[in-house]
Amino acid sequence: MPVTSQPLGRRERNKQEKLDRISAAASELFAEYGVEDVTTQQIADKADIGTGTLFLYAKTKGELLLLVQNAHYAEALQRGRADAETTPDALGAVMAIVRPIVECNRTQIDNGRFYLREMVFGDPTEPQHSAALSIVAQTEEAIAAILDREKPAGAGDAATAARIVSAIMFVSMAASVNAGLETEALERDIRTQISLLIPR
Repeated sequence: MPVTSQPLGRRERNKQEKLDRISAAASELFAEYGVEDVTTQQIADKADIGTGTLFLYAKTKGELLLLVQNAHYAEALQRGRADAETTPDALGAVMAIVRPIVECNRTQIDNGRFYLREMVFGDPTEPQHSAALSIVAQTEEAIAAILDREKPAGAGDAATAARIVSAIMFVSMAASVNAGLETEALERDIRTQISLLIPR
């Protein structure tokens, strides 16, 4: 007998509707002004809720940024996976995954760097932080699958190599010295580093 999902009750629908408003408000304000220049009061006002209600969904601006960026990061990873499927060589396929993530992170550079700091140093028990780490794990799994499938010379253990690729990508995006780099230049630098790990 097929399992059918129960429709959401009124309370759950109201909670989801508030969460959607909060996400939309935070996303718009962060994109326009940057996370550092936006207050939680501004987000609450734009979402048409009280600040007390806002804090039921996210305790800090960092958590709000994770909420917003996690959705964008997940979409970028999905696009990258699709592109990687049609890319024949291992390095090109790995870069097909990396490229949309870098572009997503660099849409608003300060927000992207803040997001990465929050991922690394944020509260791991917080649900949005946990979701961010889950997306990182999915990214590493996708890269490991490419390396395992292609088995390029010198790749070694695919899972370990994928963690190294992930570290290269995140450190490169977060580094202060790279904040002024154009996205294409950053992608070339990441590709150069990864190519030492995954020779053609």
